[in-house]
Amino acid sequence: MQVLDHTVELRGAALELANSRASEILISGAAGTGKSRGVLEKINLVCLLTRGVKCLILRRTARSLATSALRTWERDVVREAMRDGSVWFYGGSAREPAQYRYSNGSAVVIGGLDDPMKVMSTEYDIAFIQECTEVSEDDWESVSIRLRNGAISFQQIIGDCNPGHPTHWLLERAATGKLLHLVSQHEDNPRYFTIDGTPTAEGVDYIARLDSLTGVRYLRLRKNQWAAAEGVIFESFDAAIHVIDRFDIPDDWERVWGIDFGHTNPFVWQDWAIDEDGRAYLVREIYMSGRIVEDHARQILDLCTDGNGEWIVPRPSAIVCDHDAEDRATFERHIGMGTVPADKAVLPGIDAMEARLRVAGDGRPRMFFFKDALIERDPLMVEQKKPTRTVEEIPAYIWAPEPPSADRKDQKPLKRNDHGCDTARYISVEIDLHGPTTVRWG
Repeated sequence: MQVLDHTVELRGAALELANSRASEILISGAAGTGKSRGVLEKINLVCLLTRGVKCLILRRTARSLATSALRTWERDVVREAMRDGSVWFYGGSAREPAQYRYSNGSAVVIGGLDDPMKVMSTEYDIAFIQECTEVSEDDWESVSIRLRNGAISFQQIIGDCNPGHPTHWLLERAATGKLLHLVSQHEDNPRYFTIDGTPTAEGVDYIARLDSLTGVRYLRLRKNQWAAAEGVIFESFDAAIHVIDRFDIPDDWERVWGIDFGHTNPFVWQDWAIDEDGRAYLVREIYMSGRIVEDHARQILDLCTDGNGEWIVPRPSAIVCDHDAEDRATFERHIGMGTVPADKAVLPGIDAMEARLRVAGDGRPRMFFFKDALIERDPLMVEQKKPTRTVEEIPAYIWAPEPPSADRKDQKPLKRNDHGCDTARYISVEIDLHGPTTVRWG
């Protein structure tokens, strides 16, 4: 029996990808996190283990593929298999596209979307689109409908990319549940970090080079943020750190609500749980336009009480609201509880929230967001390509470019798509600067 000796260490998102059978997967991450290597290793393993598998590797153009994924593929992934003859390259013909062929009848076709007819006439089991921020959603779906070869028990389209614009269609697709979004981090790459998180000598040099980047390139390629422009306010925010899986919240944790009223703009309700060390977790969120305050209050009560009006979650110790007196009065009347006006001082609020987002001495920040906190997506925000929840706002929350001044007191955020960020600011100030507030019960 021929034995192929190939060793690879997969961590984090790359390991989760290897074990996942989700039909659509996006693995995103800053430069050098090893995301492409993880995808290619999975494709190679599937082809080695099963006869007759057909996979596809493509990019926007075939030329760009040759200088990126295929270099990693031949140098790191199939090197041993090509040496012993179990994998070989076939350059293609008028009838067949270029591909890597396996001795068991499997094949990995390569190509670009600049010549789709060359690669789209075949059926596949797994398709990989490298740097998928370069392609359209129509391209993605056109590839996905070719996944019907049936040689393995699952069919899968995988895309990898560096973070891009915060309202990119990939994030919207992930938010709807159509696509599993995995976030790759530098610590996932054994080339740059040891298993305990210590940077290797090569890693020290590589991270230093990334740290020399500026502006939006620094945010995307070093900080792992889906950032839109220069001047981002919450520089410490990192989705890989701050956006976490849900866990059961103990009943004795304090709960605090934040509200930013809106109708044409989204109404935001945030339900925060505070642990014994003062860390805040966004447990649930309403981010919805076009509804009146009474309807929001009824929905919140439905979420918090049973059919008999009994509370099934802890009542908030404070409800911190935007200042609109009429909306506050309406909300209080329908919810049966009192509210307190938010401290809307902008810079202290920003400082308080940024301090919470910053990783502390114990290696953890003091503010987290549950991945599934959003109750429902606002279809109007989706249609308008605007944020649909707070974590989509944060990377695009930027300083207004004018008036230019060296005096920080003159700095102001750009008033655009900031409703969730405003609410989270209110909460940060209330917890850290004002202390606990007791709610009046109606």
